[in-house]
Amino acid sequence: MHTPILILVLLGVMAFAFHLGRTRSLATVGGRTGVRKLHSLPAYYGFYTALWAGLPALLVAGLWVFFEGSVITSLVVEGLPAALRDQPPAQLGLLVNDITNLANGNIVSRAVDADLRAAADHMNELRTIGKMALSVVVLSIALGAGSLAWRSVGPSMRARNRVERIVNGLLIVSSLIAIFTTVGIVMSVLFESFRFFHKIPLTDFLFGLEWSPQIALRADQVGASGAFGAIPLFAGTLLISAIALFVAVPIGLMSAIYLADYAGPRLRSYAKPVLEVLAGVPTVVYGFFAALTLAPAIRGAGEAMGLTVSSESALAAGLVMGVMIIPFVSSLSDDVINAVPQSLRDASYALGATRSETIRQVILPAALPGIMGGVLLAASRAIGETMIVVMAAGLSANLTLNPLDSVTTVTVQIVTLLVGDQEFDSAKTLAAFALGLLLFIVTLGLNIVALHIVRKYREQYE
Repeated sequence: MHTPILILVLLGVMAFAFHLGRTRSLATVGGRTGVRKLHSLPAYYGFYTALWAGLPALLVAGLWVFFEGSVITSLVVEGLPAALRDQPPAQLGLLVNDITNLANGNIVSRAVDADLRAAADHMNELRTIGKMALSVVVLSIALGAGSLAWRSVGPSMRARNRVERIVNGLLIVSSLIAIFTTVGIVMSVLFESFRFFHKIPLTDFLFGLEWSPQIALRADQVGASGAFGAIPLFAGTLLISAIALFVAVPIGLMSAIYLADYAGPRLRSYAKPVLEVLAGVPTVVYGFFAALTLAPAIRGAGEAMGLTVSSESALAAGLVMGVMIIPFVSSLSDDVINAVPQSLRDASYALGATRSETIRQVILPAALPGIMGGVLLAASRAIGETMIVVMAAGLSANLTLNPLDSVTTVTVQIVTLLVGDQEFDSAKTLAAFALGLLLFIVTLGLNIVALHIVRKYREQYE
């Protein structure tokens, strides 16, 4: 039984267990007339039975799905002939990858011989046995645990307290998973970054003015300088992000002010959804527009004025990216402005202030923390964008502040470094983790600065 079908069956068992638990609780007190004799409402007894029928089984299913690949791969490797099993780890990994692709019906990188076919058949056989065993074990656990919970149902059982403890435990586990996931991501990036800094000095990475991560594989290889200065990448990232925010923040904020305080209800009902449609356009579409329409137009206009404009420029990428993040600023700012109490507006009007004065001196200061949050979200979105930069700004790591030149960003280089079959033991590949760590630190710093600004200018209104 496939895992999605098994989960659906488990959900059905849980629903049936809920019905049985609720029915038994009523039966123990003689029907609905004796509900007051129960410690908890009948639904809690049903939830208690359903949770016991589902949670242990789902836990076993989740553990099997997590470890299935490694267990089956180990068994397949143990069944290989000694000549294939005793290969170096790198070649053995490629062989296992080919076996997995052949078992899945995909293309393999070598000729399919009898040993490879036998290993793929063995893998499929183990998968089939694993699915059958998982189905039997999971359903047995669900029925057994549900039966035990059903037998314990009685008038004196504190079903509500037990259900609340189980739900509280699930919430704690969910929180811990989120925390441990974050810690795991940070630690993995740190570990790989430290490996990179063992190969490349930290000062060369932080203060280097040239980025050329081509490492020579042979002593006689040319064209591989191996320069890992990150300043050109961050200069390009900040340049494009600044252009994008210069476009998005004024337009988005003024759009929010107009929709919140000037537009009528009918115009607002049409304009706000149309504006938010921009957030749903795929970034590759923006990239096509920037590369095929805006970039040639900027180049033509620049040449007409006697300027030298690159075919891929930071200006084209920044302008299109600014249009893309307008809804982030506009929608959040509109919600924050509408959340300002109407009594503040009425008091300002009563003192003789005009609408523009009220917006400038009352509404915007009150909504500043929320507006800063929207701008920060837009800045994070701009810093993390990749597709538009690849298509409109290029891949050249140029250290320049000229928006008419071709530049690149940190995220683009991370993608470029990790494309294709890579081994994580060279400075070229490990540089992606160092860039990710540095980008994480920069983003964290921006968040801290924004939080300081919000706390400094926040005003409390009742």
